[in-house]
Amino acid sequence: MLTKFLAVAAAVMALSRSALAEASVDLHGTWVLVSSVTDKDGKKTEQFGSGAAGMMTLDAGGHFMLTIIGPDLPRFASNNRAGGTPEENKAVMSMSIAMIGTYSHNAANKTLTFEVESSTFPNWNGTTQKRIIIAVSKDELKYITPTASSGGVGTVTWRRAN
Repeated sequence: MLTKFLAVAAAVMALSRSALAEASVDLHGTWVLVSSVTDKDGKKTEQFGSGAAGMMTLDAGGHFMLTIIGPDLPRFASNNRAGGTPEENKAVMSMSIAMIGTYSHNAANKTLTFEVESSTFPNWNGTTQKRIIIAVSKDELKYITPTASSGGVGTVTWRRAN
């Protein structure tokens, strides 16, 4: 009798864990950029250029870091990171973003919220940036940025790093 009870209890716990896993995908880990597309006035463009590279880490303690870097950024003629020309600096700033801070995930509301501590777009420093999750699975995360830093609405797709 006890053995049968333990078997049933184990089966119920396994089903509960399985149902919980399906209801809320664990977002912790490292994600690799697939695309970042901005829709502005009906025109869709790759926000950071076709072939941009990026990574996002969401740790179990609620901290995040996110970096997206466009392809083919210009080399600085001065060979000094702090000595770029206005044109070189503009190209790099318009084709990249990085930010760090804390995050929260609300599965019921389908949101991912970033509390930005610091960003290469300083207007976001100290702000809350809410993303609307439109697809999430064990291997893919896709969200909408209602007001992208470049204007318009952004759709960002990530795949889990191996």
